[in-house]
Amino acid sequence: MLTNYFADLHIHIGRDIYDGPVKITASKNLTLTNVLKEASRRKGIDMIGVIDCHAPAVQAEIELLLQENMAQEIPNGGIAFEDVTLILGSEIEVYDEHCKGPVHVLCYFPTLASIKLFTQWLIGKMKNVTLSSQRYYGSATDLQNKVKELDGLFIPAHVFTPFKSTYGKGVETSLTEVFDPKLIDAIELGLSSDSTMADQIKELHGFTFVTNSDSHSLAKIGREYQQIRLQAPSFIELRRALHQDGGRAIIANYGMNPKLGKYYTTVCQKCFEQVAYKTRRCPNCNATKIINGVYDRIKELANNETIIDARPPYYYQVPLEYLPGLGPKTYNKLLDQFDTEMNIIHHVPMEGLQQVVPQGLAKMIIENREGTQQVQAGGGGKYGKVSSHKK
Repeated sequence: MLTNYFADLHIHIGRDIYDGPVKITASKNLTLTNVLKEASRRKGIDMIGVIDCHAPAVQAEIELLLQENMAQEIPNGGIAFEDVTLILGSEIEVYDEHCKGPVHVLCYFPTLASIKLFTQWLIGKMKNVTLSSQRYYGSATDLQNKVKELDGLFIPAHVFTPFKSTYGKGVETSLTEVFDPKLIDAIELGLSSDSTMADQIKELHGFTFVTNSDSHSLAKIGREYQQIRLQAPSFIELRRALHQDGGRAIIANYGMNPKLGKYYTTVCQKCFEQVAYKTRRCPNCNATKIINGVYDRIKELANNETIIDARPPYYYQVPLEYLPGLGPKTYNKLLDQFDTEMNIIHHVPMEGLQQVVPQGLAKMIIENREGTQQVQAGGGGKYGKVSSHKK
């Protein structure tokens, strides 16, 4: 029997079991155990991908959880902890001679043993395997082949962002300049794009799109996610879903309106004035640091107008903490009453919400569910803003 599950497959680790840094820019309380507890107890996410599991100290924490019977390895791949399944992943910053700039990719593995083998391989390819998103110097296709040799999954990360992504930095026009497309299992869209935008590029039509949070803090887990139809949450079932095998599939993507992403529009990094794509000097402040927007880059690459009917729906949502007037105390009141954020966002009716929060805030939560918020576009590293929908 197939069941629907929520999954967020791109979550960082801030600190390891020895209080050492992993993702330096991530929150210090973003430990593996805290991530698992947050996803299971507060977020209501059924499957999470932690993409710093190549770090030996993160592996040591997994081993400790297994030894203490707080977690169990799943026969079909993954680690079970309470109500969440951990998918073991690694984010790599690729420096290939064919890249125009560095490119981030996501690699996932079925078992602790397989990702340990990947770590040993990486040691000869990068300087500091203890940290997140480190530089890999070598062939991108060699990396893809190694992942496949270890029975893993390979997904280019946040492919349109202007820094360290496939289309934003790595290639002129096609991912085939760097990657073997036959060894790609899915495409991660990133915060400033959605399925309709990405499908303007014809070579992406054959890939499943994933939407993930790229979380650097506990609160951001589930900022973007997907609903997946599986027999049970495990690595093998995830792979089958990415390839739409045996009824397994991603059935819905949930993400922020692309205009809320911090790289949606082309913006001057100094004064945040919106400027024309590929402007060299800001007409407002004369600065030369211009951040090209995802919207404009996709328009530049667009070579197809066909609507892909087979795509799952893409729903615009934001985490509850993004809603104006919904602070930590109110958030905790909602969790006390309704258990998890997924439950609040997807299931609690208006009358139930009004018993806990004011009518205006309850209305905004429903608008969030329906994707009808008004937004102000972001750009240049500055997020957009959400406000209540006006009838």
